[in-house]
Amino acid sequence: MNQYSVVKMCSVLHVSKSGFYKWRKLQEREEQTARQIYQEALKQKIFQSFHESHGTYGSPRIVKDLEDWGYIVGERTVGRLMHEMGLRAVSAKKIMRTTDSNHDQFIYPNLLERQFQAAQPNIVWVTDITYLWTLEGWLYLASVMDLFSRKIVGWRLEPFMKTTLPLGALEDALLLRDPVGTPIHHSDRGSQYCSNEYIQCLEARNFQISMSRKGDPYDNACIESFHATIKKELIYRRRFQTRDEAKIAISYYIDTFYNAQRRHSTLGYLSPEEYEKSIHFLL
Repeated sequence: MNQYSVVKMCSVLHVSKSGFYKWRKLQEREEQTARQIYQEALKQKIFQSFHESHGTYGSPRIVKDLEDWGYIVGERTVGRLMHEMGLRAVSAKKIMRTTDSNHDQFIYPNLLERQFQAAQPNIVWVTDITYLWTLEGWLYLASVMDLFSRKIVGWRLEPFMKTTLPLGALEDALLLRDPVGTPIHHSDRGSQYCSNEYIQCLEARNFQISMSRKGDPYDNACIESFHATIKKELIYRRRFQTRDEAKIAISYYIDTFYNAQRRHSTLGYLSPEEYEKSIHFLL
C-alpha cells in the first residue's frame, strides 16, 4: 500500500495540519473513553457475578456468567480485574467425620467403586451427614445427591443425629424423584444408614445398597465435596444466632442457589437444574 506524508494528505484534502492532529487526538481520546467505559461495565458484571455467588466464584465460573451476559473475555483478564477489585473466592476448610461406623450391624459392599458418573437421573444416589454450629447449639444436615446432575434431591436439618435425620432426607428425595428400577444408594457405613428402619425403606423401593470402605471418604467424594462447599460458601461465613436462622439460610443456599444457579465445573459450568434441562432437551 502506498503511504503519503501528513503534509501531502492535508494539502490534497485542503485541511490544515494542526486540524488533522487535533482530530486524531480527539479520536484517540474517544477510543480511550470507550475502553474505560467497557472496562467499568465489565468490572460491574464481575462484581455482580461474584456477589450473586455469595463470594464463592473464581474466574472460571465468572467467565461463564460473563459469556451469558454477552462479554467475551479470558480467565486471565477476569483474574487480573478481580485482583484489582480485591475480590477473592473463599477457600475450603478441613471437614470432620460425623457418623459412627463402630457397630455390629450388617455392612453392605461397595457397589459404586468410585464411579461418580451416572448416565441418567435416579440411577445413583449418594448421601452423607455433616454439622454446623449455632448459638443455640449444633445442627446436623443430611443430604441426598443424584450423581447424574449433582443435584441435592433431599435434605433434612435436625439438632440430633438419629436415624430419623437421614431417613427424612431420603423420604423427601423419594417424594421429589420417585425412582424406578433398581437404583444404587451409596452412603458411608454409619449406624444411621445401617439401621433396620433405614435399610427397610431402601429395600421397599428396590435400591441396591452400597457402602464406603471403612475410613475412606474418597469412596463418597461427591457428597463429601458438596458438604465441604456449603461450609466454605455459607456456614463458615456466617454466625447463626438461632437454629431457625440457619435453616432459612441453608434452605435458600440449596434450593435457590446451589441447585438452580451455582455453576458446576463437572457439568460444563451449568447448574444442576440447568444441566438436567439441557440433557432432557437433547434427548
